[in-house]
Amino acid sequence: MLELFTPELLDKSILILVLFLVTLGIAAYSTYFERKVAAFMQDRIGPDRAGPFGILQPLADGGKMFFKEEIMPNASDKLLFILGPSIFMVTSLMTGVVIPWGKDLEMFGRTITLQIADINIGILYVFGVVSLGVYGIMIGGWASNNKYALLGAVRASSQMISYELAMGLSVVAILMFTGSLSMKDIVESQSGSILNWNIFAQPLGFLIFLICAFAECNRTPFDLPECESELVGGYHTEYSSMKLGLFLFAEYINMFISSAVISCLYFGGYNFPFMDMVSNPLLLTVLSVASLFSKIFFFIFFFMWIRWTIPRFRYDQLMRLGWQVLLPLAIFNILLTGGFMTLKDYLKF
Repeated sequence: MLELFTPELLDKSILILVLFLVTLGIAAYSTYFERKVAAFMQDRIGPDRAGPFGILQPLADGGKMFFKEEIMPNASDKLLFILGPSIFMVTSLMTGVVIPWGKDLEMFGRTITLQIADINIGILYVFGVVSLGVYGIMIGGWASNNKYALLGAVRASSQMISYELAMGLSVVAILMFTGSLSMKDIVESQSGSILNWNIFAQPLGFLIFLICAFAECNRTPFDLPECESELVGGYHTEYSSMKLGLFLFAEYINMFISSAVISCLYFGGYNFPFMDMVSNPLLLTVLSVASLFSKIFFFIFFFMWIRWTIPRFRYDQLMRLGWQVLLPLAIFNILLTGGFMTLKDYLKF
């Protein structure tokens, strides 16, 4: 039994705990900063009562969710009604395990990898787990036995399945460059000059992936599954207390993970300019983690900025964009990348 408690297992356990706490903390305070961003753009103040500058507002919201009355509709499927938000939350938390959060940490004479699982199909794992999240939404909407919840769940499943196709195809072009499905390899292939970042080689692929990320996270202008003007609250209409909190919280976790994946795929991940000039290993690790999180925070702000700038699509416009615009563009991007790589190899000879 003692052989199971290896230093590597201890490192991974600590890293899992830290990632779990950081993810929950960023998701919680994303709700605060979203309100502040909205208030700034609308010339308001935003949360300012709970603590200095309203900084304790996420804790107040969490306490409210925990202590609110638990309401479960009589006509609902009790087991599935509970299972829906649980699946959605768990799948949101699972996606961060393959993301490399920084350079290896040299400590206590050992090398600690700041990545929980460096599997050789890392990007496929992300897509696979994200696609499972739709089951939580669909189960929750169906189990509610409410027509608005069911319509919201059908919208969400149709939307996520449709935009996953274009999102997956947009990543294929990057895999053609790097030759690996590992998130670590994709990030390492962008080391060195800032010109090595995939955003310069794949601007069209980045644009497609970014738009699809908005749709996958149910963010404005693609928040049709919970469109309050038509569906009351969408798939979580009948939910209250912490089960509603799990649905809402998981969306912010998805936004955080999406920002991390975008940063790793297109903006060098933890790489930063003049990285080779840093000789101190500990300082290099700290700066690499700070570099990745600065990119993540920028994209989280971008998600919020778009929400309070652009109105939502009609549902027919949303589906038309996914199938008739983004999907053909993603296929065209693959052909363009293949042609470029073939020409590049031909000119070498």
